[in-house]
Amino acid sequence: MAIYFWIGLGGMFGALLRYSVTALVGANEIGVFPVATLLANYLGCFLLPFFTKKLHGKIPGNLQKAVSSGLVGSFTTFSAFSAETVLLLQAGAHVMALLYVLLSIAGGLLFVYLGSKGKVIL
Repeated sequence: MAIYFWIGLGGMFGALLRYSVTALVGANEIGVFPVATLLANYLGCFLLPFFTKKLHGKIPGNLQKAVSSGLVGSFTTFSAFSAETVLLLQAGAHVMALLYVLLSIAGGLLFVYLGSKGKVIL
């Protein structure tokens, strides 16, 4: 039962961080490119393999699950990505919706690769 507590605690912090990204970047209006969600998902795609690799065997399993499934899992959001894509399509921003999908997939794969290699770019 303790694992549920740790994942829930990590999820609480991940959700707060996710909201903070939206607050810092700015909420999206319908038809406007969803930068906050893209950024959160890029960060999550990097952090999940990065933390998994860096923390493996160094911290208790419950804490590792709290970070991976809880914190990073609640920080990223496939549902927001999907809803924002549909909103872009409904607003007639078909090219922007396609660009968002392509950037999300290609960028997500790139950041998972970089995170798995432990490479920080900036």
